Amino acid sequence: MNHSLSSVCQKLKLDTLRPDVNFGMGSCSMRTAALLLLLASPPGFAQTAALPSTPATTPAPFPGGPSTPLGQQVLAITSAPAATRAHWGIAVTALDGTPIYGLNEGEFFRPASNNKLFTTAAAMHLLGPSTRVSTTATAYARVDKHGTLKGDLNLNGVGDANLSGRTFPYQSPSERKRDAAQQPPPPLRYLDELAAALAQKGVRKITGHIIGNDVAWPWEPYANDWSIDDAVWGYGAPVSALTIVDNQLDLSVVPAGRIDQPATVALTPNTGYYEIKAEVKTAAAGSHADIRIDRDMGSRIVRVRGTVALGEPYSTEIAIEDPAEFAAQAFKQALEAHGIKVEGKAVALHKPDVDMQGFFTESHDPVPTLPQAAQNPDTANNPPIGSTSSLQIEHSSPTLAEDVKLTLKVSQNLHAELLLHRLGRQYGTEGSAAQGARVVRQFLLNAGLDGDDFVFYDGSGLSGHDLVTPRATARLLTYATSQPWFSQWKAALPVGGEDGTLAGRFSKPPLKDHLFAKTGTLSEARALSGYVDCASGNTVIFSVMVDNHAPNTPADREAMDAIVAAIAANN
Repeated sequence: MNHSLSSVCQKLKLDTLRPDVNFGMGSCSMRTAALLLLLASPPGFAQTAALPSTPATTPAPFPGGPSTPLGQQVLAITSAPAATRAHWGIAVTALDGTPIYGLNEGEFFRPASNNKLFTTAAAMHLLGPSTRVSTTATAYARVDKHGTLKGDLNLNGVGDANLSGRTFPYQSPSERKRDAAQQPPPPLRYLDELAAALAQKGVRKITGHIIGNDVAWPWEPYANDWSIDDAVWGYGAPVSALTIVDNQLDLSVVPAGRIDQPATVALTPNTGYYEIKAEVKTAAAGSHADIRIDRDMGSRIVRVRGTVALGEPYSTEIAIEDPAEFAAQAFKQALEAHGIKVEGKAVALHKPDVDMQGFFTESHDPVPTLPQAAQNPDTANNPPIGSTSSLQIEHSSPTLAEDVKLTLKVSQNLHAELLLHRLGRQYGTEGSAAQGARVVRQFLLNAGLDGDDFVFYDGSGLSGHDLVTPRATARLLTYATSQPWFSQWKAALPVGGEDGTLAGRFSKPPLKDHLFAKTGTLSEARALSGYVDCASGNTVIFSVMVDNHAPNTPADREAMDAIVAAIAANN
């Protein structure tokens, strides 16, 4: 794969785009090797199947057109030359769901990261805000009197998204600035703690392998229609039940002290997982960084070329191709650092994906036994592993509510995908993405959404197959207001002009600190949905989506923000 930072970026599925990155237009399936299987698959895979009709309450009609001041302003905004060729959808309702205004509210749009609203709501409802999961180190052989474990040591992942140096609770930019002087925790601290605990138990030697075990669900690292261009970057990191440091490494390019001298390129944390081959020179101060990063699929060689400006370090994140293997390697090094000799290797253990039904068909199967609320929320998603193990050390995750707040604030793709798999593991037949999507779908049907108003192929919105209507998004936002987890979920949304992906938008009154919404950006699609405090003192629900807008321009975002301002001023 070739990934030039001057040409890669139209495909970056991020809600906040870096000003020094341009995006290319190429796109292809992450599962190229599976195309022949798809050709032989029965109808019902991906986009080829017709949506089955699901009986639901007929949606109430939305007032539209230019007959109201809001309608007139929306028409003026969307008819402007920079916005008129795009496809716009809007749904505005009262908190009780009463329609206020609509424009193409029943038509499909790509939700991008608005998908995370649906995934996280289902997780809060069905797994429970206080749920925790435990990553364990287990052995099934005995430790002899000399401290020798004659067998393998398993590092078992069950979907903890925060085995990293991250701290909780989530901090806003101002809070992070206040605490900037504090030294952040080491990124591999929890592996170090597990290794230290084993050493304290008297383990001195392991004769077998260190196994990164992610068999809690099938090994399907990339969802349907994720672009191959995404695979090298941190935002497109593969999904694994054993996730370490967000399955990504920080790549830094530090200029030399003089022009034309080689820059220093490094990875953090550096376990030797990738080999770096760098050809980066230091350019004049004030020049634009021109960095190209290449990594072939399956390769452990990362090539970094180009120039970086004098006095202006550059950094980005690159994905770890096999997180379970990386975790095993890092854990092996931690064990050795604590004086435990390991004779075996660091290896990964995956569960093959053997599904033959097809994603669309499987994800649309009913889940008749789905409960109305989470069951045993502190333990339901964490069944014991290896009850016959002779040795077990564990680390408990932050609560699901804490992780949901991070996921929505910064639009963390991997964490949303892990929640999807956890839902599939808890309430489906296995922890596959299709089973997770099946559970989310049933949750939404139970919440009163029209089954013909949405289709999801992943949990984060990276998939171009995801489709949803603005009225379905508004309906979810209405449903959430009546749930016991609503206050935590709403507090997890980015706040206009304050934090998350809205820190740089709506930064002036009257919307600053009065807009609580999820952003979404995917190629030429954008979305913003949530709650806004209006001029009247009322709070309304809104969902604004745009598809097929012109690339390489902020005009669609500016029009979207103007629409939201009009909604707030007219309600």
